[in-house]
Amino acid sequence: MAAPSGAARADTGTPPTTGWGFDMAGRDTAIRPGDNFFGYADGTAVREMVIPPDRTSWGAFNILAERSRERVQTILREAAAKSTANPGTDEAKLGAFFDAFMDEKTIESRGTAPMQADLDAIRAVSDRTKFAALNGQAQNGLQYTLFALSISPDAKDPTQYAVTLGQGGTGLPDRDYYLKPEFAAKKTAYQSYIAQMLGLIGWQNPDKNAADIVAFETKLAQAQWARQDDRDPDKTYNPTTLADLEKAAPQFDWHAYFTAAGLPNADKLVLVEKSAVLAEARIAGETDLDTLRAWLAFHLADNAADVLPKRFVDAAFAFHGKTLSGQPELEARWKRAVSATSGAMGWAIGKIYVARYFPPSAKAAMETLTADLKSAFRVRLEHNSWMSPQTRQAALVKLENHLIQIGYPNKWRDYSGLVVKPDDAYGNTERATAFEWAFWLGHQGKTVDRDEWDMTPQTVNAYNNPPFDEVVFPAAILQPPFFDPKADPAINFGAIGGVIGHEMTHSFDDEGRKFDEHGRLHDWWTEADAKRFEERAARLGAQFDALEPFPGLHVNGKLTMGENIADLGGLTLALDAYHAFMKGKTAPVIDGLTGDQRVFLGWAQVWRQKVRPDRAKMLLVTDPHSPPMARVNMPMHNIDGWYKAWNVKPGDKLYLAPKDRVQIW
Repeated sequence: MAAPSGAARADTGTPPTTGWGFDMAGRDTAIRPGDNFFGYADGTAVREMVIPPDRTSWGAFNILAERSRERVQTILREAAAKSTANPGTDEAKLGAFFDAFMDEKTIESRGTAPMQADLDAIRAVSDRTKFAALNGQAQNGLQYTLFALSISPDAKDPTQYAVTLGQGGTGLPDRDYYLKPEFAAKKTAYQSYIAQMLGLIGWQNPDKNAADIVAFETKLAQAQWARQDDRDPDKTYNPTTLADLEKAAPQFDWHAYFTAAGLPNADKLVLVEKSAVLAEARIAGETDLDTLRAWLAFHLADNAADVLPKRFVDAAFAFHGKTLSGQPELEARWKRAVSATSGAMGWAIGKIYVARYFPPSAKAAMETLTADLKSAFRVRLEHNSWMSPQTRQAALVKLENHLIQIGYPNKWRDYSGLVVKPDDAYGNTERATAFEWAFWLGHQGKTVDRDEWDMTPQTVNAYNNPPFDEVVFPAAILQPPFFDPKADPAINFGAIGGVIGHEMTHSFDDEGRKFDEHGRLHDWWTEADAKRFEERAARLGAQFDALEPFPGLHVNGKLTMGENIADLGGLTLALDAYHAFMKGKTAPVIDGLTGDQRVFLGWAQVWRQKVRPDRAKMLLVTDPHSPPMARVNMPMHNIDGWYKAWNVKPGDKLYLAPKDRVQIW
């Protein structure tokens, strides 16, 4: 990720680029491009980069996220200042929500009183039916649940919604934290944290209960699927009925669970991690109620910590921030207030954000860029050498149907039914959670609304949505170093062009390729073409498996497969699109760098990032993205044009013989 190359510049949050869009001073020219392109392009910047004490990483995404958060803070403070003028409006609710979260004095004075009703509900769990019901009620507040319950488009009929049920119930970042010895110290610290939180709420026998909770969650972790298995949409599509679920896992009261969740007539269900869901129901049925009550009580306190007194905030940060991620300092209260308000009413913020910070010219520029990348992808598919004509034609149809959404959705969320009080941070959080769940319950039985987005406009990111056959680029990402209308086109093609190509390629990665032009989970490949794809993907995965950022900790090529394919495809398309943009003209040489060289530098600058070690280790087991260095070096050394641009020869550390280079799209 692009980032400043010094403490002073880190404070400004402005990448120190040249007039043509690249930070030349951030390079380390003592490193040969063919040995370590990340080091060459970003080495000095990353070495001198100072991660702010309230962050676990720093880079281009972080800098823009901070800028977006500061803008949202301005929106919220202005809303708070005039929230009494027009009570009941979205703006008034935004201001009241922000103010309530910021009112530490009131939160402190009320102590744990706001959560007593929730604690009483947990203490009232006297049988398995009441336990299941409280798990279902968790959809409406800060309570915890064994399962991940959602309403989303049906993968095999994306015009209709389905109720999906997946694994859950564990508080550590991944099953590996329970099961692998390298995370044993984190697991021990987790048990201490559980005991501390139980003590803060006055729960009986906190030390014993903490040990029992960790033992319970360890059993859940043993049943859970590994993250890479969740990436296979064929494995995660397991339709069933409530009657069949009750037969398969009778230890859990499913009727009580779904009724409490607001789905008393849930019939068709899709199990995500089927074996894990069934096993978790069995494990809960075999666990004593004392442990289950303590487990619910701990997670309630953990979920609610930010809207409880300072002792809860400090305890939660000491574990989640310092111990798990190595973050030295807690974020300022206003930053957490912005995040909380965004989580509750993000689309109301987005409407104001777009009006202030996303001019029509920015949307038009992005539309031009996405059209260029889509054209490049079309040409590449038309000339694909390893696909049969039948599959190639189906791929072209899918690309033509591919929808690109930019900036903001076509319609905004209605928050008129949400009740927000200026002195009730805990209640506001619960009501916002219940309001969001009610919104999704309202989708039951209706045709899927393709205008709904998964990311708000102020989010610095982008995503691919396979059931919609679309990619979405929120407004906040269209800023330097991703896109700068004053920058050299080569830099823009390498940066935002690479990101656009990345998201498009997700529709044809190992997961996205299984959805057709209508967004249906449907096999449209010939058997031979699917095999050729899988062989190429496996070769790419092996390259990443060989990377060992920390002793004994490797990149997981299967977990990161989709992102790695998208990085390779995105950068390839960016280079193709730049060549098409030049229309056969020779690109000017700028500061001794050719046009093709600048495309690769534009991509590298986006991924300038420094990550704290504990956070980096966590990401290796939880993040489907590869580490920043790999996101630069690995796609490049599979692209023939990179070798030509930088005169990379045998003997250079990144050199791959032509036969070993992987080309998928």
